[in-house]
Amino acid sequence: MEKPRLSFWQIWNMSFGFLGIQFGFALQNANVSRIFETLGASIDEIPILWIAAPVTGLIIQPIIGHMSDKTWNRLGRRRPYFLSGAILASLALLIMPNSPALWIAAGMLWIMDASINISMEPFRAFVGDMLPPDQRTIGFSMQSFFIGTGAIIASALPYVMTNWFGISNTAAAGEIPSSVKFSFYIGGLVFFLAVLWTVTSTKEYSPEEMEQFNKSEIEKDPSLMRDRYIEFLPYSKFYKSGLVWFLIGLVLFIAFDLFIYMDYGLGVFFGGIAVFGLLQLFVGFLTKASKTNNGFVVVINDLFKMPKTMIQLAYVQFFSWFALFAMWIYTTPAVTRHIYGTSDTTSALYNQGADWVGVLMAVYNGFAAVMAFFLVWLARKTSRKTVHSISLICGGLGLASFYVIKDPNLLLISELGIGLAWASILAMPYAILTGSLPKNKLGVYMGIFNFFIVIPQITAAAILGFFVRTLFADQAIYALILGGASMIVAAIMVNFVEDRD
Repeated sequence: MEKPRLSFWQIWNMSFGFLGIQFGFALQNANVSRIFETLGASIDEIPILWIAAPVTGLIIQPIIGHMSDKTWNRLGRRRPYFLSGAILASLALLIMPNSPALWIAAGMLWIMDASINISMEPFRAFVGDMLPPDQRTIGFSMQSFFIGTGAIIASALPYVMTNWFGISNTAAAGEIPSSVKFSFYIGGLVFFLAVLWTVTSTKEYSPEEMEQFNKSEIEKDPSLMRDRYIEFLPYSKFYKSGLVWFLIGLVLFIAFDLFIYMDYGLGVFFGGIAVFGLLQLFVGFLTKASKTNNGFVVVINDLFKMPKTMIQLAYVQFFSWFALFAMWIYTTPAVTRHIYGTSDTTSALYNQGADWVGVLMAVYNGFAAVMAFFLVWLARKTSRKTVHSISLICGGLGLASFYVIKDPNLLLISELGIGLAWASILAMPYAILTGSLPKNKLGVYMGIFNFFIVIPQITAAAILGFFVRTLFADQAIYALILGGASMIVAAIMVNFVEDRD
């Protein structure tokens, strides 16, 4: 019994919720640095304030993935998480632009990102649940289309509010402009309604149907249900690995603190390495005590049993998302300082530049939406690896070009390369990955795969502030050049990935 092929409009309906999810993410990416600066954050403090977002994803996504694998209720398997995350994220979007102080804005970013992640992670597994293997590339590309479409509107909203409706884009020192506030209010409404559309228009398969579908796929590829995904690793492995990770984090923390330089970002980074080691030691203790019947032990075991293709993609994802996070953090300060020549957040010139950053992000997301289905066609003619490699090279060159371009309008050309990379990043790795995953672990492995999205973001948040302050003389434009180089490294590493599906 094989999964039936779905029509275009069925795939459309099941992916439509991503329009709302990306609406929230795009507002966050385009405006949070602006909000932080407005509330008094210095240029080198911005990365550590952003660290809430990837840390939240690191914690939330594998947990939600594991839970959604085990969930079956009246709403289904994944849909309960779509809906609950949408409600929480919509409320957070309403509150975020009204933050009266910097620490409150940082806390709201944490809450908002956690809520978005609750909705987003099950959407990735949803494609694997609902579509047969030969339709998964189009499924993830449909998500890319809605991601791009939602982000076009959301990123440009402050600009539209000001230039089309005359809503002010400036405010007194320490206050968020009205154009930004209204954009977040609209975003909260769109997020909820888009996810609600998917919840009400798409019915999930029953547990019995899923069991039959999975049996059919496993018969074709028995490696998708090997015993190694069920058995637990020996406790000694976790003791040895955990001790090594803990000592590495501790030694780096002490060495930088005593002899080099230490700030909050580096402290969180090195502390995170040490904590990862402690978590492994704890898993070893639980395994030795035969207390393995819990999600925490299962997730860590699955992390150490990743399929070969997933391990190879992890390196590609690291360098891709390091570049993206550098872009999201530093595009606003890079453009306003390097091109518009101001760092005064109360000035009309700064806010003009910040609004233009929203337009730039709308352009790359719009181009991603347009190119999403073209990449599907091109992947069929060549290969998914070829498409992804070329796209990442274009994105890297687009990011690096910000340094040489002085006319803000010409940055629109740079965004086309970034948009091509973004369309591919949102589709090709997931399409390659899904064919290599065990069918009883789809949700948890999609959550674990998110590690290789958020770990580079945590790394970027931890070290970019140090680089900008000590090596780049507070010139954020060099962070974008570094991001471009990172994306080209990712393009090279794609060629070493095994695409089994």
